[in-house]
Amino acid sequence: MTQQNILLESGTNELEIIEFFIAEEDAQGNSYTGYYGMNVAKVLEIIRKPDVTGMPNKHHPAALGTFNLRGRVLPLVDLSIWLGKNMVRSDAHKVIVSEFSGVITAFLVSGVTRIHRLNWSQVEAPSGHVRAFSNDSITGVVRFDDRIVFILDMEKIVASMNPRLQMDRKIDEVLPAQAEERFKALVADDSGSIRNMIVSTMEKAGFECTQAMNGREAWDIVLGWKRQAEEQGRPLSEFVDLIISDIEMPEMDGHNFTKRIKEDSVLQKLPVILFSSLITETLRHKGIAVGADDQVSKPDLPSLTERAKGLIAKYRAM
Repeated sequence: MTQQNILLESGTNELEIIEFFIAEEDAQGNSYTGYYGMNVAKVLEIIRKPDVTGMPNKHHPAALGTFNLRGRVLPLVDLSIWLGKNMVRSDAHKVIVSEFSGVITAFLVSGVTRIHRLNWSQVEAPSGHVRAFSNDSITGVVRFDDRIVFILDMEKIVASMNPRLQMDRKIDEVLPAQAEERFKALVADDSGSIRNMIVSTMEKAGFECTQAMNGREAWDIVLGWKRQAEEQGRPLSEFVDLIISDIEMPEMDGHNFTKRIKEDSVLQKLPVILFSSLITETLRHKGIAVGADDQVSKPDLPSLTERAKGLIAKYRAM
């Protein structure tokens, strides 16, 4: 199955990850190879290490500088430095050029191994130990027969280099709710820190929020509300007005979660917003295909709250 095919498919709960590695060496000369992954949907191309121009006043040691790729100046980030690894230097290094959160960034790695097609159910949420050990920079774990691949939180890495992409700075831009504005929202995101920021923002805008760690948990919550509404003879809107979901989540992703909602004769009346760094012009069609009512790119929290209120008003007027 080609990358192009999976980028055209929607709601299958599948993803492709590109596996890459960092060859390390410690002070005693011992070597180790760490395997990592990122969603293929974020990858534009893979190139050899280019000549880099120094970046003046850079605020992070992993920011190596910039280079020119077909007339576009791109920043180059050394993933080994960001992860605190001592990478063995080589002329064979590869650079992964990626696009997400509205920016294009290049990442230096030791090499690229292959592409894996997976179901999100194969992606484990990282344990507390893994989160702590990795500075909370791992979003998923995939176990193969001979190795473990850690899926990196590329958004966190890029935000650490680019202050305008730091989501917590966006909360102050959100307008507070009017006294009479009160809504209920379900927020699904596998990142606890991002989920808390979304909830804080939505609460400021007049929302009471229920949280879910992934699409599977969110789906179970929604089914519970549906059952309660039917048993008690109450409208579903008394339990929830709106759903906000990330796309990349272990067990069940946001596209599959949205598709299930929109294929249910009762739940399809719930407005769904996909809030993800994968909302790009080349991938927006996937959200449309599964029935998402709106799609907002992280970290645009101000747009999220305003468009959420607009969707609720639209559905209430139907």
